[in-house]
Amino acid sequence: MNTLSQTPNASRTHIGIFGRRNAGKSSLINALTGQNTALVSEVEGTTTDPVYKAMELYPLGPCVLIDTAGFDDLGELGRMRVEKTREVLEKTDIALLVLVGDQEEYEQEQEWVAEFQRGKKPFLIAVNQSDRISEVPEWVKAYPYVSVSAKEKENIGALKELMVKVAPQELELQSLTAHLVSEDDVVLLVMPQDIQAPKGRLILPQVQTIRDLLDRKAIVMCVTTDKLTGALHALKEPPKVIITDSQVFGEVYEKCPKESLLTSFSVLMARFKGDIDIFLKGAEAVDHLTQQDKVLILEACSHNPMDGDIGREKIPAMLRKKVGPGISIEVRSGNDIPKDLTPYSLVIHCGGCMFNRAHVLSRIARCEAQGVPVTNYGIFIAKMKGILDKIAIK
Repeated sequence: MNTLSQTPNASRTHIGIFGRRNAGKSSLINALTGQNTALVSEVEGTTTDPVYKAMELYPLGPCVLIDTAGFDDLGELGRMRVEKTREVLEKTDIALLVLVGDQEEYEQEQEWVAEFQRGKKPFLIAVNQSDRISEVPEWVKAYPYVSVSAKEKENIGALKELMVKVAPQELELQSLTAHLVSEDDVVLLVMPQDIQAPKGRLILPQVQTIRDLLDRKAIVMCVTTDKLTGALHALKEPPKVIITDSQVFGEVYEKCPKESLLTSFSVLMARFKGDIDIFLKGAEAVDHLTQQDKVLILEACSHNPMDGDIGREKIPAMLRKKVGPGISIEVRSGNDIPKDLTPYSLVIHCGGCMFNRAHVLSRIARCEAQGVPVTNYGIFIAKMKGILDKIAIK
């Protein structure tokens, strides 16, 4: 099995390809991948909805290339396509702007460069059709750029090298557990295998945490909640860290040795995918909620909810028990997030294991810009259990 092909998209570098219709975006993707990945045509607007292609792109490693509709698309349908293109920017780690060197004007390209800069998105420019057009617009020279020919596959290697240079360093430096764990530390994972766990598999945060701990050269033990006491007795000394599913935070806290640090998979994700300080600040809003307030629960993945679903049943039950039955609770999943968040007094986001960090941070930024507190499942549950100040967070 090629394990690289199994890398979750959320752990891949997302490269958004932006430009006008017929600038050569799809041709450039095909040149980058060495495959006919994207549909190419001389007809303007061939690419309508964003197209995602998971690839191994040396030397960047596992990537997702996102081909977008031209941002100069026209008409009502075109406006909707451009809106989809703007949504891609929220999950983009590196933005690649494609243009042609003999256009009459570049006002839209410059507007998108300003958009990249406002969103603090690393970006570079590919000046396409260098096989027939040698001119590079003067304004482009102020930014990282490469002249390429997607058709003739010229300078594609230089384009990849420039991508590596502009890529955020954090893409290489991130770790789920390095702030808690050193080599040879014993780490105990508490992983309930209930109806929501896929048969024969572990859920993604558990898999990612185990892999990260192995990379840290830690000693890892995994148990279900009912075997926690037996596991602690089997160990010669208390584990350095206990990492639990947030849903059993309270039960595990009661059994956690005083020598051990305690956290949860969702809390680890809050730090790894989002902004832990903003999530902690957002949790304070729980103390001020009333039955006249409205809370938005955001799930990154779309799934069929089952009995005991954490986002649709357990968290709402906790809120109603604390605040009262009148509090309004709305659940959205996948990419379904309201543009206007001001009606909500609190946003509670899942761990975000199915999103890349750029996507989670874009949602946090939207909440911040609209003055709406935002927190994460694990932080929220620890707050509700009264143990937020007793768990390992940073």
